[in-house]
Amino acid sequence: MKALITGGAGFIGSHLAEFLLSRGDAVDVIDDLSTGAMANIEHLKPSPRFRYAVDTIFNEPLLSERVDNADVVFHLAAAVGVRLIVEKPTRTIETNIGGTERVLKAASKKGKRVFIASTSEVYGKGARVPFREDDDLVFGPTTKSRWSYAASKAVDEFLALAYHKEQGLPVVIGRLFNTVGPRQTGRYGMVIPRFVEQALAGGPITVYGDGKQSRCFGWVGDVVKGIVGLAECAKAAGGVYNLGAREEITINALAKKVAGKVGGRISIRRIPYHKAYEEGFEDMRRRVPALDKARKAIGYRPTVGIEEILDRVIAFMKGSGSPRSL
Repeated sequence: MKALITGGAGFIGSHLAEFLLSRGDAVDVIDDLSTGAMANIEHLKPSPRFRYAVDTIFNEPLLSERVDNADVVFHLAAAVGVRLIVEKPTRTIETNIGGTERVLKAASKKGKRVFIASTSEVYGKGARVPFREDDDLVFGPTTKSRWSYAASKAVDEFLALAYHKEQGLPVVIGRLFNTVGPRQTGRYGMVIPRFVEQALAGGPITVYGDGKQSRCFGWVGDVVKGIVGLAECAKAAGGVYNLGAREEITINALAKKVAGKVGGRISIRRIPYHKAYEEGFEDMRRRVPALDKARKAIGYRPTVGIEEILDRVIAFMKGSGSPRSL
């Protein structure tokens, strides 16, 4: 199989490329390195089945050429991370909606299979847990730039499903919940690598808000296999699927676990949301996925729990080895 990955030098994209290459596929990557890094794919360069372009998906001639050469397109390129989204809402909206539109348009010309990476953020302020794919989506006001990411990804989903309905494009949408593993950076607000980095530096670990908000953290290897499974499942086309894990943990408990695993006298400090991000910042209290639909479609099941995830991430960030990534 020939795969094109947009955003392939990013955290999840690089693991996806690694997985596909490991099973014998050819992988083509486009990434402008705005949030990705060449270091993430450096180890893949020697493979004769791997090639990459440091460019943007807004380069339509390049994108069209690479899409035409692929059997399946994994569209992961997007603005990522709460901090980046709050600070650069214009970039968030233009990158997410404009980029996805170009990918779908190029893929529709040749009827290419497409996987669209969406996000748990689209559930917004929904209170019914676990989140199911057919739940109503509840966003905050447009005056809060924090919701621009969720709204733009929801538009991406509408656009993808419109291409499927009107043109029969074999596209599937995966709503990715909090995904963790080696090569993820805390630079844009990702909580586990940020906590581990702070703990390894002696602390303090900074918790935003009251810390009572809870999340479910999925191992990147599990999520990547789910992405590939959905892309290759003909019956999944035209559908939306959650991908993540079901083990829920509060951010306070997460901070304590990280501190305990790193060891030493590491303090935990709480920072109000308005100081961490912006005045009036709103967050989800819980973010728990229903995984029944993905399990029925492709047998998706998370296999790595939070304890092992933390152990692997800490080992990776210590540089004491290369924990198994998938």
